[in-house]
Amino acid sequence: MAQKNFPGGKNGEKSRKRLCAYQKLLYKKALSRKKKRTRKNRIFNRKKRKTGKTKKQGIFTRKNLEIAGTICMLSLAVVVFGHAIRWNPFTRREPGTVQREISAGDDYQILPAEEGPCGRPEIIQDFIVENPYSRSGIPLEQVNGIVVHYVANAGSTAEENRNYFENLKDTHLTKASSHFIIGLDGEIIQCIPLDEISYASNERNSDTISIECCHRKENGKFTKKTYRSLVKLTAWLCATYGLSSSDVIRHYDVTGKLCPLYFVRHEDAWEEFLSDIQKKLEKNQ
Repeated sequence: MAQKNFPGGKNGEKSRKRLCAYQKLLYKKALSRKKKRTRKNRIFNRKKRKTGKTKKQGIFTRKNLEIAGTICMLSLAVVVFGHAIRWNPFTRREPGTVQREISAGDDYQILPAEEGPCGRPEIIQDFIVENPYSRSGIPLEQVNGIVVHYVANAGSTAEENRNYFENLKDTHLTKASSHFIIGLDGEIIQCIPLDEISYASNERNSDTISIECCHRKENGKFTKKTYRSLVKLTAWLCATYGLSSSDVIRHYDVTGKLCPLYFVRHEDAWEEFLSDIQKKLEKNQ
């Protein structure tokens, strides 16, 4: 503001004071407006910074939930479709088809275990030589049941019983064999292909698969390892051929022979075994 000259005397002094007061008032108003503008700018910038930040989103967003739901539905469809193929109670599979699936045709190989409640246990495939006394080579056209036996030779191993069947081609003592033999430690040896009959279950040889089980004592009771392998093997065979636990029988149910001895004399143990099979089949559905 330009310098202004005031007249002398009292009137000039009053005018000068009024002008100074007016200038101070203008200065205060200008300073107040500046402060207000500064404060508004700060508030505006603060809001701008807040709105400019990307809001963090949790995992439970609508998009993520939709993706998770789609994955669950696809997984369920795959599981249901897989079980529909693996186990169908209304379909009886041909033995030749099953044998070709699990074996490359070699006389000796180890088939690895499969996962799942009715997955295949580890199997030592060691076929005996074809001969009229233990491996006739007669085709097994269909499988309508599983027959459980015991070897009736306490303390003998699965390999020893397998070799006994093999040696019948030379000794000619009798006609005998089994598709599977389960040892004292739970090992499973397959002696006969699943598309051929075995000499184990008399008149049911033509439509059943036979399983012989080793035992330590004369009472015929199986070890825990033998029992577990028997449950796994039987459940796998039932699931593979579309059978139920009611299709699993004892040699005793065919001929009245006390075989397997412990399961004949202890009906409750046999019922428990069938129950264990059924539980696995239900979990496999």
